[in-house]
Amino acid sequence: MRVLVIGTGGVGAAVGPIAQRRSFFERIIFADLEPARAEALVERLGERDRFGAGRVDASSTRSIVELARAERADAILNAVDPRFNGPIFGAALEARCTYLDMAMTLSRPHPERPYEEPGVMLGDEQFAAEERWHEAGLLALVGIGVEPGLSDVFARYAADHLFSRIDEIGVRDGANLVVDGYDFAPTFSIWTTIEECLNPPLVWERGRGWYTTEPFSEPEVFEFPEGIGSVECVNVEHEEVALIPRWVDCERVTFKYGLGDEFIGVLRTLHKLGLDSTEPVRVRGVEVAPRDVVAACLPDPATLGERMSGKTCAGTFVRGVGVDGEPHAVYLYHVADNGTSMRDFGAQAVVWQTALNPVVALELLARGTWAGTGVLGPEAFDAVPFLELLAEHGAPHGVEARPI
Repeated sequence: MRVLVIGTGGVGAAVGPIAQRRSFFERIIFADLEPARAEALVERLGERDRFGAGRVDASSTRSIVELARAERADAILNAVDPRFNGPIFGAALEARCTYLDMAMTLSRPHPERPYEEPGVMLGDEQFAAEERWHEAGLLALVGIGVEPGLSDVFARYAADHLFSRIDEIGVRDGANLVVDGYDFAPTFSIWTTIEECLNPPLVWERGRGWYTTEPFSEPEVFEFPEGIGSVECVNVEHEEVALIPRWVDCERVTFKYGLGDEFIGVLRTLHKLGLDSTEPVRVRGVEVAPRDVVAACLPDPATLGERMSGKTCAGTFVRGVGVDGEPHAVYLYHVADNGTSMRDFGAQAVVWQTALNPVVALELLARGTWAGTGVLGPEAFDAVPFLELLAEHGAPHGVEARPI
């Protein structure tokens, strides 16, 4: 398999040292608008026969197609902000490549009832092209990071092996990460964080379908494993709610993120000031989007690893009736320790945990263990091979029984 990775920020760069330990691929090309960044990554990896660097404009379908064809790519992994999904998604189809991303096409709130009804949902633009991908005999595997991604695999596994009926699937994310030296330093792309946290959260219920609520709604205290402890989580817009009901039979799906009062306060302030906007404003003759200014003023999450300590946990809470016919509730989870990920891969915990899962998926696709056509989420595939391969990477998942 020949893979083209578009974007060498935190997650894209973390793909390199994770994949380097595996033999399923012939060559991986890392491409970026700034070719020096891609070249520096390949230099660190040190295997010029297996890794290469290139330049690509992620906003240009033509640029992507030309590079994919020149490198004879079999698969394209989208590792940039989801605002570029359209050109990359379209280029993969034109170049006849398998497509993978870790975040789906962006949503647009309902123009009149944003906190009641969805407008354009996450991934709608990709699912609209499902027939074209199917007719072309190609696969677009969408949402295959950690959340979405591994969290969806957990939902599939629970449905197939742990439950006879599922009443609730709730993805819950929490951490005790600390970044020394900064009052406010998000550990993931602030551009994406603003997008998912300030948009109306999506909820799905059988009989009602998808609906939306106010940002940061329905707070609950969730107990996270491996010493992380109790974290207050709130509703946040996320792809799992758009994906899981399409393939997993259940009654309700939510996504809640442990943000903390300070983080929520900063996001609310950015919104009040209009600094979350992606619409350019003119400042002294220069047009710039306020959100891009915020991102430029904050530290690059990929550079925070040496200052970080603690763990982050991604997981899926499932409640219903077990295979034995008795009430059952579990939390399937994956924990990443920043000290371990920095020591073994040179990547901070959040980006390492995200990058690990598309590498696992690419290997399953290369083996033919996972196969399909059309636009599919992780739930459409057998979860067992994925979880087994995750353990081979030395990163096994955990399962905890929870009170009913």
